[in-house]
Amino acid sequence: MTDDASSEAYIGVGANLGDAAVSVRRAMTAVSSIPQTRLLSASSLYRTAPVGFLEQPDFVNAVVQVRTQMPAEQLLDQLLMIEMQFGRKRSVRNAPRTLDLDLLLYGEERVDSEQLTLPHPRMAQRAFVLVPLAEIAPGIDVGGLGTAAQLLEQVSDEGVERLGAAGDVAAMDAG
Repeated sequence: MTDDASSEAYIGVGANLGDAAVSVRRAMTAVSSIPQTRLLSASSLYRTAPVGFLEQPDFVNAVVQVRTQMPAEQLLDQLLMIEMQFGRKRSVRNAPRTLDLDLLLYGEERVDSEQLTLPHPRMAQRAFVLVPLAEIAPGIDVGGLGTAAQLLEQVSDEGVERLGAAGDVAAMDAG
């Protein structure tokens, strides 16, 4: 893949059903297989407390950085297909899930459509997003609200525990 007309994007990866850590690692590999997309970096894995509906298992979360030639909406469609391949069922908001892939940032684009909102609308308040994002891109601007590192200082990172590295990103990069 050449870098002509490509954008950097950041994707939140999370799961809390089954072996969530394995699912997150496999999802990272699946993301690296998206056409016209190359995995650039991956955060460590983090165990995080659930948000909203609290009567469910802890999540395993991470963030990956990709370079893609796909438009944001098309990349989102690819992420939704990967979720379906992992058995994702959408029921109630904040329900337990086999896999959750969120398009967090796509270059400096701002989108507010029925299908997609960029930057992701709640990421600035979520330690489970900001901790792994700040690990791989502390200086990334989050929609004019500040950098990932600055925003992380404004939220509690309680309930976020580092589990370890996601693995060798080069070995996962199939694109």
